[in-house]
Amino acid sequence: MLTLSYTKAVLIGCGMVVWLAAAAWAVITGLQLRRRAAFATNQADRLALLLESAPALPLMVKGDGRIEAPPRLADWLGLPRLPNFLSDLSGDGVGLAPEDTNALVIDVAAAQKSGRSFARPFQVQGSSRTLLVRGAQAASGLAASGAVILWVFDATESQAEIGRLGEQVARLKRDFEALSALIEAAPVPMWHRGPDLRLTLVNSAYAKAVEANDADDAVTRGLELVETTSGQSPIAAAAAARENGAPASRTVPATIGGQRKMMQIVDVPLGGDAGVAGYALDIDALEQAQGALRRFVKNQRDTLDQLSAGVAQFGSDRALVFCNLPFQRQFGLKPEWLADRPELDRVLERMREGGRVPETRDFPLWKKERRGWFTAGASSEESWLLPGGTHLRVVAQPQPDGGLLLIFEDRTEQAQMASARDTLLRVRTATFDNLFEAMGVFEADGRLHLWNNRFREIWGFEESFLGTHPHVDKLAEVAAAVLTNPSRAAVIREIVRSATQERKQRSGRLALKDGRHFEFAAVPLPDGNALFTMLDITDSRKVERMLRDKAEALETADKVKTAFVANMSYELRTPLTSIAGFAEMLDKGYAGKLEPLALDYTKAILESVSRLGGLVDKVLDLTQEAHRIEPMERAPVDLSKLARAAASDVEARAKAAKIDFAIDVHASAGLIEGDARRLNQVLAHLLDNALRYTPAKGRVLVHASGTPQRALLVVSDNGPGMDVAAQTRALDQFSRAMEPRSGVEGASVGLGLPLARQFVEAHGGTLTLVSEPGQGTAVSVELPR
Repeated sequence: MLTLSYTKAVLIGCGMVVWLAAAAWAVITGLQLRRRAAFATNQADRLALLLESAPALPLMVKGDGRIEAPPRLADWLGLPRLPNFLSDLSGDGVGLAPEDTNALVIDVAAAQKSGRSFARPFQVQGSSRTLLVRGAQAASGLAASGAVILWVFDATESQAEIGRLGEQVARLKRDFEALSALIEAAPVPMWHRGPDLRLTLVNSAYAKAVEANDADDAVTRGLELVETTSGQSPIAAAAAARENGAPASRTVPATIGGQRKMMQIVDVPLGGDAGVAGYALDIDALEQAQGALRRFVKNQRDTLDQLSAGVAQFGSDRALVFCNLPFQRQFGLKPEWLADRPELDRVLERMREGGRVPETRDFPLWKKERRGWFTAGASSEESWLLPGGTHLRVVAQPQPDGGLLLIFEDRTEQAQMASARDTLLRVRTATFDNLFEAMGVFEADGRLHLWNNRFREIWGFEESFLGTHPHVDKLAEVAAAVLTNPSRAAVIREIVRSATQERKQRSGRLALKDGRHFEFAAVPLPDGNALFTMLDITDSRKVERMLRDKAEALETADKVKTAFVANMSYELRTPLTSIAGFAEMLDKGYAGKLEPLALDYTKAILESVSRLGGLVDKVLDLTQEAHRIEPMERAPVDLSKLARAAASDVEARAKAAKIDFAIDVHASAGLIEGDARRLNQVLAHLLDNALRYTPAKGRVLVHASGTPQRALLVVSDNGPGMDVAAQTRALDQFSRAMEPRSGVEGASVGLGLPLARQFVEAHGGTLTLVSEPGQGTAVSVELPR
């Protein structure tokens, strides 16, 4: 019994222990679950807070199209409440645009079917808010199969930043394109080297300079603009610039377009791995200009050394820059002292020590005033009277760069010449007053300035009147009273005006009432005045009248002589015609057959009549003046043909006389306007004279040529020639009539040259006779076209 109770007690005790253990486990497990629940709740709250503060909102789209999302998404979309379905996210002026909603529905459907993720930006209607939606198929633990999780980001600021960056990129792109275009269009070669310092980019000017096909060709071939100079290659120069981290410039020669030029090469390091850029400037013209400037300065200084005036140039620091040799000689300054570039003050002090500045009581003040030359607005001029009587003209010219140019001109000789000039003026005045001629000097305005006593005496002017320096109009008005013809006074006024204003010299004659005659003239003077002179020609006038009367008498006698010769020539024609007619009848046998001797007589008569007829024709031509020769036709004349025809006419005569007859006719003789008959007579006379005076075995030449302006005919011979007196007589009409040469009748011979000259002058040409005794004679005829 006790055992049973004990067993029950044990079982109950074991049950209690088990229950207590179970209760303890339950309590412990409950506490653990509670802690886990609290932790889960805490984590859920934290996740909720994180979702609330997160930049993205979750949007769950279930398989049936329903959506789950935080209420804040409705605020982002501007909707009053969050709709149940995805297709309802667009509204009237709020939410997404209908086309954006449709695109989102399509993307979600594609994600549900293929599991493809997507991202799409949207613009909220009626707002500047931009949303970025990223979607993907939801995990199986989040929702049932076919759900899609969307994360909605507020990308307003990022999109704005993206837009700003896009605009900046576009602007930078435009700037880069503009810069590239500018570099490409630059007239100077430009290039870029990569990190390895090899060419990576060049412009068209570079390609043209290195004679490449294009920029790519120049880069591919690695053509350098300049060669290695002074042991430094272009790559080495670029490397040195990159190492120094600063632009480097150098001047080197280069061959551009086949020409050797001086180029300034500039290498600009771009920093880091950006490489080195470079450009080249053509400074050949600058180098030439600088060289020309250096040569000009040298030549200028060499020229200044040749001047008689001393020149000193001071720089902006008031130190001596340059002085010429006359300056050193004038002031006794040594070159080695001047080489130290002394300032103006020291130069003035050294000049004072040599006694080469004016005496002054306050030298420091005087020196201070000279320093003011540097800042003076314009040039200044001074006259220095030095001890010993030396006169210096000093010109101080401020320079634009702040320097000063001093010119010291020794005027001592000019001062002495001025004194001598005053003496000469007094001598001139005394001489002027005692000249036999009347003289007056009128100023440019027509007023009388100077006059001599002879001028006053001839016109009878009062000294007080001349002392007022009257105008030429007033002077002519007073002078009219003593003239034979008072209206001639206007001539005085006119010639003075011509000399002073028109600068022309004019002259004339005046007759006074007392019977005196004067020749006057107005001569322009270099100073703008006019010199009026009057010379008494009363005696010359009387002699002139006598000579004029004698000349008129001689002219009348010459006309009478000419008329007599003409009349006699005409009168001789009638009997000559009768004699020639009867002689021809006898010669033809009309009066019966004549004996041979009688026939010889008739032929002699006919020859004499023909020669006498020709002589009469020549005399008739000579009695007419050149401009009255009739008839004178004007037609084109071929001188080449005319010369050959005239030569052909006398060729047989020359051959019979055993004379070498040469013809030299050029085509350049050409055509002229003239009378062919008269020109043929000219050549006939010249050839006749040449053949008459040329001995056997002599030579006669006919030459014809010309220029576009004139034609030339020459007939020359190697006969006995003539002296000057004989040449003068040969061209006179009648002086050679009675001077036969070589047994030739003088009358027919002596008229040839004068008559030829008369015909040539009637054509506007000239006839020239050149002859020397024993050297022959040449007659040249020049005729205008």
